[in-house]
Amino acid sequence: MNKPPGSAAFRVPAASVANETPVFGITIFRRSDPGKFRTIRRENMQNICIEKNEGPTAGERQIELVERKGTGHPDTICDSVMEAACVSLCRQYLDKTGRILHHNLDKGLLVAGRTAPKPGGGETIERMRIITGDRATMSWNGIPLPVDEIVETAAKAWIRNHLRFVDPERHVVFQHEIRSGSAELSDLFSRATIGANDTSAGVGYAPLSETESTVLETERYLNSPGFKQLFPETGEDIKIMGFRNGGRLDLTVAMAFVDRFIADGADYFKKKQAVAEHLEAWLQSGKPSFDTLDLQINALDDPERGEGGIYLTVLGTSAEGADGGEVGRGNRVNGLIAFGRPSSLEAAAGKNPVSHVGKIYNCLALKTAERIYREVPGIKETVVFFCSRIGSPVDRPLVASARITAEPGKAFGPIGRAASAIIESELNGMAGFLDRLALGCFPVC
Repeated sequence: MNKPPGSAAFRVPAASVANETPVFGITIFRRSDPGKFRTIRRENMQNICIEKNEGPTAGERQIELVERKGTGHPDTICDSVMEAACVSLCRQYLDKTGRILHHNLDKGLLVAGRTAPKPGGGETIERMRIITGDRATMSWNGIPLPVDEIVETAAKAWIRNHLRFVDPERHVVFQHEIRSGSAELSDLFSRATIGANDTSAGVGYAPLSETESTVLETERYLNSPGFKQLFPETGEDIKIMGFRNGGRLDLTVAMAFVDRFIADGADYFKKKQAVAEHLEAWLQSGKPSFDTLDLQINALDDPERGEGGIYLTVLGTSAEGADGGEVGRGNRVNGLIAFGRPSSLEAAAGKNPVSHVGKIYNCLALKTAERIYREVPGIKETVVFFCSRIGSPVDRPLVASARITAEPGKAFGPIGRAASAIIESELNGMAGFLDRLALGCFPVC
């Protein structure tokens, strides 16, 4: 294949090449003749490729665009509700059958309701509707399993715990469209070795750039209990777009305000200004390295348009009357939508943690990249890819790849060997990782 721009294959020592013995005890790639790579394989070992990237890191590029959809955003609600349902279903399967059975709850849709917000407190006219899907094991040895009930209970619990003003009994209708799985995919869970249910790829990278960290931590702070205690008028539906051009960072924040705390238009703008001043001080307290940091909150507001020119909600989320949501349209497993970064379009939320590589490999790639960056000296940035082949064991991917940007002057050989050992270690520890994934120990949005 052609050499990717801005990258170089990992160079194998001459003695190893002559003997065709991989230096890592794994599959590697080396330059064998102009314009081509040669693959050296060893049976029963991992197929791992380490690649040296000679291009700039994300933080060194001229432009960065990074988005985060916060806790109360309709897409994040869908991801979170369906993941909570998946974790709960895994526990119920284990309790009732001693194993996790086939399921994928990665098809969820939120249909916005209708409200009439107004200063001092508005009303709910039509409830939001959450439609759940897709597939699950509905019975075991002839005994029915209450999948719809398990899913709805988990969804309601998540809403109660994360959306202060949404009562799932009064404000949400649930519509369950979960059906039994296909025979072949369900049969995967009965085999001695459970294989991947799809041919797909996952990706993760580390570290976050300063722009990415700022966007992520800002939303987390704005939805923290401490901030809500200071500013109870702010809802959970918060979306942040970070745009960095050189040393200048622009943050555009969309933040729902809750109408019961707002007396009138003037009070809204007064409270919005107080939020902006507090947030600017909080951002500066972190001593950012940006030359300029500009913040705008609710840029659509227009004081000349009365109640039509302010972002008011009854329940603190646009899902109540403006925007619907869908699983997979929001944040990736690291909590961000980072334009210009490698990413997967797989919706991790709700997928089963046993065979669905759309969940397993995205979460594992992020964990592996973070470990490589944390443990291997001399690395500026790393990207990890895992690709499956349907039916093959999930701890034996078709390929596992790390693209590493090293610090100037650092020898790449030791870095490559250490990174390969970490990838091998993570794959060998797959069973424990899947157990933790089933317990919900890794965030998916």
